[in-house]
Amino acid sequence: MKLSEILTPSHILPDLQAGDRWEAMDELLDHLISVGDFSPEWRSEVSNSLRLREAMISTGVGGGVAIPHAFSEHINEVVAVFGRSRAGIDFEAQDREAVHFVVLFISPLKSYQKHLHALAAIARMFTKPETRERMMFASDGDELYQLFRQKVVAIKV
Repeated sequence: MKLSEILTPSHILPDLQAGDRWEAMDELLDHLISVGDFSPEWRSEVSNSLRLREAMISTGVGGGVAIPHAFSEHINEVVAVFGRSRAGIDFEAQDREAVHFVVLFISPLKSYQKHLHALAAIARMFTKPETRERMMFASDGDELYQLFRQKVVAIKV
């Protein structure tokens, strides 16, 4: 599976409105619900899981990137959503820098392997400063999606 298959054009928010990491996770989770990838009845459960994970240690991995993630027994495949914040969000990242790129993903509860592969693929996507710079200056969601397609980062399943 390619990262561009789970981050389709409808899974890209080029202008996150959130002011902090908690609002960012809520905004992205609500988007997954609005595009039909996740049922509203599971929102509270997944939101709590995301918040518990984030409270343990920030998912702000540095370089302006955060990867909040959780597990759910209600899905069979990894679902993800990408948001860009030009203003930046305080995620209490490891490098103490503002986060501009947030990839929130949810993995099936019994598929830890898929979870690790998705996490690794997302992290690889953002390793090069040039990629992050191109993403920052992309004009819209379609251009961001094309950048995900160009990277062709595969997720092993």
